[in-house]
Amino acid sequence: MKEVGTGIIVRNGKVLIAQRPQGKPLAGLWEFPGGKLEAGETIEQCLKRELKEELSIESEVGNFIMDTVYNGPNCDFKLRVFFVHIPENAELVLNVHDDAKWVTPAEMSDYEFPPADVAIVKKIQTMNI
Repeated sequence: MKEVGTGIIVRNGKVLIAQRPQGKPLAGLWEFPGGKLEAGETIEQCLKRELKEELSIESEVGNFIMDTVYNGPNCDFKLRVFFVHIPENAELVLNVHDDAKWVTPAEMSDYEFPPADVAIVKKIQTMNI
């Protein structure tokens, strides 16, 4: 089972979500930044690397939030979800995603997420962030 580092970045009570690019599986859906664990790295190192690659930002991995498992027709993976801190003045560069938005937890219901992220959305909506 593949492991995926998933980052919840909060700024001023809003959470960063990013839109999956055209031409990729689940194109147009919204997700939390992150990616697959590579051999020889910890999940925290994976998350820092993926955020640098996807958004050109430096980050610090914070508190663990949850794990969730997705069993799909062509893949099974475990999402390891952490709060991630970025500098207040960090400017995002979309190297992978088509769009990114800062949304409140309540506003997340207005966006379509991949099935693997639905449990994360529900968890965030119950938290005081």
